[in-house]
Amino acid sequence: MTALSILVAPVVMIGMFWVVPTGLALLDGPRPPGWDRLRRAWPLLAAPGALSLWLPRSGLSAGLAAVYALATLALACQAPARLMLTRSLRPREVAVLTALLAPSVAGLALVAERASYPLFGFDPDILALTVPHFHFAGFAAALVAGLVCRAPEDGPTARFAALSVPAGTLLVLIGYFVDDWAELAGAVVLTAGMTAVSVLTLRERRAPAADGPTRALLAVSVLVLAATMLLALNWALGEATGLPHLDLTWMAATHGLGNALGFAVCALLARRRLHAGHAPAVPAAPAHPRTESPA
Repeated sequence: MTALSILVAPVVMIGMFWVVPTGLALLDGPRPPGWDRLRRAWPLLAAPGALSLWLPRSGLSAGLAAVYALATLALACQAPARLMLTRSLRPREVAVLTALLAPSVAGLALVAERASYPLFGFDPDILALTVPHFHFAGFAAALVAGLVCRAPEDGPTARFAALSVPAGTLLVLIGYFVDDWAELAGAVVLTAGMTAVSVLTLRERRAPAADGPTRALLAVSVLVLAATMLLALNWALGEATGLPHLDLTWMAATHGLGNALGFAVCALLARRRLHAGHAPAVPAAPAHPRTESPA
């Protein structure tokens, strides 16, 4: 395995096994048929894809990756099913639908990369980086942007976050096919959206349900997000202009690991704690009245 693949594989596994099912469990609203069953089965469906990451590129590893790709397509099918139930394209729903669709891009890229197939002309190293990108910048970032945009409190900043994060992710994907300047534009829009997410996250630290560990997790996610998005901007600017910037291996070691552990994991852990704090308490069983013994 190359140094790049050794860095990328553990990050992808975090996205496969923990980020996606944890994020799905945090979503409220209508759940299409099969939603809970797919979420519970997700780690089992992710196992063949994770195994493929550690095998040489071959038909076998591509076949294992295809199992995971089918799971991501099943998740993508939940997006139109949810849209049929909500009949809403509010900013929050746009972000949620983007999150449901994003892993399918990662799944397709994983199959092509494991088969050494230059999908749309992209070499395997670029395809390998596409897999974590659409688990974290695609799924996790869009999901968090949707979670911070909650009615009736969602103001202009929340709506901007919920729309600009999906827009930035889409523009980055388009930039793969157009040129480096289009990818830079996507990085700028995505950074603006994630900055709005950071502002809203800092507000969440003052929530009544936010205890000390939750506030610490939210703070770490904001600080790491600021650093990783600056790295993303630097890389996109360097690719477009030729200015000095980190290579792909260093980007995986800094931007990639930072987004996975510092932003996505910390942000979802914090929101899971907040979600638990808002959950209705189970009422205590009524005490049986004491019966006096007859004198």
